[in-house]
Amino acid sequence: MTHLKSKSTTIAVLGGGSWGTALVKILTDNGHQVYWYIRDTHVIGHIQNTGHNPNYLTFAKLNLNYIQLSNDVKEVVNKSPNLLLAIPSAFIGPVLETIGDTLQTKTILSAVKGIVPETQLVVGEHLLHLQVPKNQIGVIGGPSHAEEVANEKRSYLTIAFSRGKTATLWADRLACRYIRTKASKDVIGIEYAAMLKNIYALAAGIALGLEYGDNFNSVLISNAVREMKRFLRIVYGKKRNINHSAYLGDLLVTAFSSYSRNRNFGEWIGKGHSVKETQAILKMVAEGYYAVASAIKINDGQTHIPIIEAVHEILYQGGAPEKVFAQLSDQLS
Repeated sequence: MTHLKSKSTTIAVLGGGSWGTALVKILTDNGHQVYWYIRDTHVIGHIQNTGHNPNYLTFAKLNLNYIQLSNDVKEVVNKSPNLLLAIPSAFIGPVLETIGDTLQTKTILSAVKGIVPETQLVVGEHLLHLQVPKNQIGVIGGPSHAEEVANEKRSYLTIAFSRGKTATLWADRLACRYIRTKASKDVIGIEYAAMLKNIYALAAGIALGLEYGDNFNSVLISNAVREMKRFLRIVYGKKRNINHSAYLGDLLVTAFSSYSRNRNFGEWIGKGHSVKETQAILKMVAEGYYAVASAIKINDGQTHIPIIEAVHEILYQGGAPEKVFAQLSDQLS
């Protein structure tokens, strides 16, 4: 879908990680004025002095003419009616709580792919819980890795809002020379698919750590596609084609790319490390770790989800990866 270049506007961006940095680059490359919340004042100072994030995507040059930085989240949010969330799901709950009632007046696009631990909800549902009107909540779908976006490699994004005009408006804002965008109304489906693909990437990583090989992983992901379809039908029975890039494409890039944090996390688990050891080694918590616990609760035995159950058993019940995946392999076809 080809979009016309949108008129420049102001956008408040929360989050200074890889995805937040990549999205700021897209927005400023398109001439939008970005008010950017980053918690660490050292990082702010480094960006202001060099035009580079010292911790993430350090190679990416940012256009400081279109960026104002602050470690005061309320100040940043008050600068624009448009809010883009790019804080990891594990940490976003307290930030949203700090903003409070201000959220209800914003049009919010979430680039967060995971579960908010405090409520065990995806971000869109968490925002509804905070009384944000449904038609003001949107989500970004892939497939895309921040590293390739920041490197200006051809990438694709799907922007979903319940109102088609709002989805198209945001799709226009993010479309550029190296980004193609598509508008969608399937907010729930895309957000839950983004949650599920992190779980399946963990599974792919575990298989990699166990040295199962490409043949097994191809069957694993083929089964994951069917499992995702069954799960999404439970969450929201809207008819959708999950072969589209926002669903299947995002799953594939997360499961097979070396950039994938969830895949890398799973690999260390497959090699025999505990969750705590893996967190210490990689210095992060994979979003799929929280997502799998939530997925088990949501499903509540309603449909067959052997891959999700296998990952849950390993991460939360102390199951040995070798034993659990040996049993899982007998259920795949």
